Amino acid sequence: MKTPRQAARQRRRRQRLTAVTAAALTAVAGVLLYLVVAPSDGTADAPSAASDSVAATRTDAPTPTTPAPSPTPSTSASASRTPTAKARESGGATARPSATKAPKAAAPVAVPAGRIRPGTTYEGVATHYDAGDGDGACMLGPSDDMMIAAMNTADYETSRACGAYVLVRAESGASVTVRVTNECPAPCEPGQLDLSKQAFAKLADLDAGLIGITWTLLSPATDDTVSIRYKTGSSAYWCGIQAVDHRNPIARLEVEADGGWRQLPRAEYNYFLAEDGRGCGGALRITDIHGERLTVRALPVRPDVLQPTGVQFARH
Repeated sequence: MKTPRQAARQRRRRQRLTAVTAAALTAVAGVLLYLVVAPSDGTADAPSAASDSVAATRTDAPTPTTPAPSPTPSTSASASRTPTAKARESGGATARPSATKAPKAAAPVAVPAGRIRPGTTYEGVATHYDAGDGDGACMLGPSDDMMIAAMNTADYETSRACGAYVLVRAESGASVTVRVTNECPAPCEPGQLDLSKQAFAKLADLDAGLIGITWTLLSPATDDTVSIRYKTGSSAYWCGIQAVDHRNPIARLEVEADGGWRQLPRAEYNYFLAEDGRGCGGALRITDIHGERLTVRALPVRPDVLQPTGVQFARH
């Protein structure tokens, strides 16, 4: 028979054995739980290398600039704004701009509307005068074919009409195309054209003296290109600049000066004036009434000499 001391010792051994067994079971359960929920490669918390690679490519590529086309006859050489191509994101990869994509055509330059506008029919009367060699207030020089006209002062508009081609129609149905080379002062009224005798004879007998007409602005076919002429007395300190043989009427002339473009005022005798000399002999920009702009390389200041530019406005 066990003594009380032996019984107590036996109880303590059983308690220790029970505690050890419970601890062992707990450890085994933890191992099993880890094996069930943990990934086989042990990288559950590591960031994906593929994700980092995709994220790194989602940036805009540098914006390349497409050069503007050079001025050519019958085309626009302005460069408003050079179009740009920008890379876009697509499915996590950067899409490159196409190297063959053509730049967008430059928009026409906005110019103030004058009295003579494209697509408008004007009514008035025609008279005739002895035009001599064809030179006149526009100072364009002698005319080859004498199909010319003097424009009334209102529509002459401080020489804005100089060099314009107009199609004139008589009430009889006869028509003639003339170039504006002169101004017809009062009593010529708005809408009136004073034609050379040669041009008037295409519409009616000279004895008629005055006939009713309609006329519209014309943008004719021509093989000529624009020429530039500096006025008598021009130098590096004062100059007058004139555009000649332009297909469409000129709305604006600018000179390159002081790191930019300077618009010159127009005299009633059809020269654009740089009275302080800034820009004389520099590059030019010429804009017609349709908003097309031609850029002309720098030309020497050579008074009374026609200097060809090799460029021409588009036909409308």
